[in-house]
Amino acid sequence: MPRTLPEPPAPEGVVSCADVEAALRQNSPVRFVSWNFAGVELNGLDLHGCEFSRCRGGRADFTSCDLAESRFSGCDLNNSQWRGALLSGARFEDCKLTGADLAEARGVGAAFTCCLLVSAQMRKMSFRRMALDGNDFHGADLRMADFREAVMTGCSLREANLADARFEDADLRGADLGAIKLADATKFKGAIISRQQAGALLSGLGLKVV
Repeated sequence: MPRTLPEPPAPEGVVSCADVEAALRQNSPVRFVSWNFAGVELNGLDLHGCEFSRCRGGRADFTSCDLAESRFSGCDLNNSQWRGALLSGARFEDCKLTGADLAEARGVGAAFTCCLLVSAQMRKMSFRRMALDGNDFHGADLRMADFREAVMTGCSLREANLADARFEDADLRGADLGAIKLADATKFKGAIISRQQAGALLSGLGLKVV
């Protein structure tokens, strides 16, 4: 049976860190529904296992928060900050994370489904053995990210920075890799791609596929 978390009423307007702390003192973890965290600094809060549904969190600062096993669904988290946040087992579904800085988040196993991650900072993040469905990584910084054995479906990696990322045994047949140039080909070493993608790669190298 899915767990049912208590839902504290959302304060009017933008909330404060004190509002969140008060809700957590009553019950923890809790489910935040339609709370407005825009621009709020939540540094160091214990939000382990909390759920966030349809919340607004543009420019919110989750620095050093414990967000292990948390869940974000249908949230606007554009340009949010996650430095030092613990995201082990966290799940993000149908969220806007354009420009979010996740590069210094801690832990492994954070899952993303149908998320907008355009220009997000995600250096060194691990997606190993994960099923990544419907995520847009267009222009994201994915340097040194680990995609080994991951399966991508309906994802875009167009113009993403993939320097030193690892793709051994990753299934990229359902991903949009964009225009692949000779210099880009080695970035996908060991990955599984479709015949169509292979044809696009060869065409990018100036070869005619017949």
